[in-house]
Amino acid sequence: MCCVKVGLAAPTLSGLKDSRFVLEDFTVTTFAERVGETFRVGDGPEAVEMELVEVNEAPRHSEEGRAPFSVVFRGPVESLLPQQIYRFEHGALGEFELFIVPIGPDEAGMQYEAVFN
Repeated sequence: MCCVKVGLAAPTLSGLKDSRFVLEDFTVTTFAERVGETFRVGDGPEAVEMELVEVNEAPRHSEEGRAPFSVVFRGPVESLLPQQIYRFEHGALGEFELFIVPIGPDEAGMQYEAVFN
């Protein structure tokens, strides 16, 4: 299960709007503090806004590296995005790319998941 594309500049946790993060440095805490916040996904006029609705930490099988986790975003049901890598923008986290997979609708929209190992 892989879900991130790396190669961006090193992170600064200062929360500056233009900062860029290396996705390998994201942790469950990075996203847990952002539940309920809006992310812009995609480029140009096709971009949609998604809300971060869930962060789930998975059991750790090794003390090496970060703890695995997943994040779930909710977007509009009428704009179904196929699974692939998308550009994300967030006011504090800046721009980064995530591989997201649609996991089905809930009562408020379509849900998408990204998994970090």
